Amino acid sequence: MRVAPAISLTEQQRQQLEGYVRGRSVAVRLALRANMILLAAEGLENRGIAGQVGVGRDTVALWRNRFAAGGIAGIVKDASRRGRKPKLSERKIQEIVRKTTQEKPTQATQWSTRSMARATGLSAAMIGRIWRRHGLKPHRVKRFKLSRDPQFAEKVEDIVGLYLHPPEHALVLCVDEKSQIQALDRTQPGLLKKGRCGTMTHDYKRHGTTTLFAALSVLDGTVISECMDRHRHQEWLRFLNRVDRETPADKHIHLVVDNYATHKHPKVQRWFQRHPRFHSHFTPTSVSWLNMVERFFRDLTVNRVRRGVFRSVPDLITAIQDYIAHHNQEPKPFIWTAKASDILEKVKRGRAALNKMASA
Repeated sequence: MRVAPAISLTEQQRQQLEGYVRGRSVAVRLALRANMILLAAEGLENRGIAGQVGVGRDTVALWRNRFAAGGIAGIVKDASRRGRKPKLSERKIQEIVRKTTQEKPTQATQWSTRSMARATGLSAAMIGRIWRRHGLKPHRVKRFKLSRDPQFAEKVEDIVGLYLHPPEHALVLCVDEKSQIQALDRTQPGLLKKGRCGTMTHDYKRHGTTTLFAALSVLDGTVISECMDRHRHQEWLRFLNRVDRETPADKHIHLVVDNYATHKHPKVQRWFQRHPRFHSHFTPTSVSWLNMVERFFRDLTVNRVRRGVFRSVPDLITAIQDYIAHHNQEPKPFIWTAKASDILEKVKRGRAALNKMASA
């Protein structure tokens, strides 16, 4: 029969244990353990302590031994445990991951926790835990498109180089058109009440559209802009002349533009020949995100256009012009941080994943 270890306390230990017993904010289990140790220090056996505090004799023996081995620290924290044995084998979990990523249910385009649970014989909660552990979110989707431009790498390196290392004595302008901006008049006014999000009617009246031409300076974030009825090469030439007038004549201008046919019209090419200080840098096809003016268009849409109420195209143009004028009072440039090598490596991984899916 194993003999219970004798417990002797220093004055400091006794005061600390008595504080645990009397403390109102002390956890009940800690107060109970401290009381067991105080009784053991008075010479009581485990059976007698168990009868006084209302626990089993084995419990008293456990905490008595813990205190004898580790002092007060031995009873303050629970010892680490092995934990519950996993219900699923790793092989079964990997099969669920494979099924989620490489198969589709019969009557749907993506899995839900319930449909996967029915297909595998597990609970929906278990499927949810497995998905969270592996970062799977089949209910969500992000749109993407990989460029097929044969000069993709060269164009990315060229434009990112302009962003990260702009040439001296020159301006880098990101230029594009935001076409078909609609002047929408809501049929009822929106509401905003305390404790509720804003409301906006789903129906509206159309009053026409306008096209915004904008040139964003990479250096300081200022914007040169003009709204026009259409976006043909005639309007593009008109805007280029405006950029020519509003930029210092002694600086070279590097324009980051997309592959829209208007930007490569023969008359546009002749205009660039007559203005040798202008240099065009075309983004790869399907890579509009490389043009930083798109980020400015996003802010314009979110902050001024999307929830706006416009009863005519002139009202819309005035709102856009006021927003840009306010922006130019305290411009803030967008800082490009991604290196060309990082972008190309990410695209390489995306193409490899597509090829793998196509060959599966």
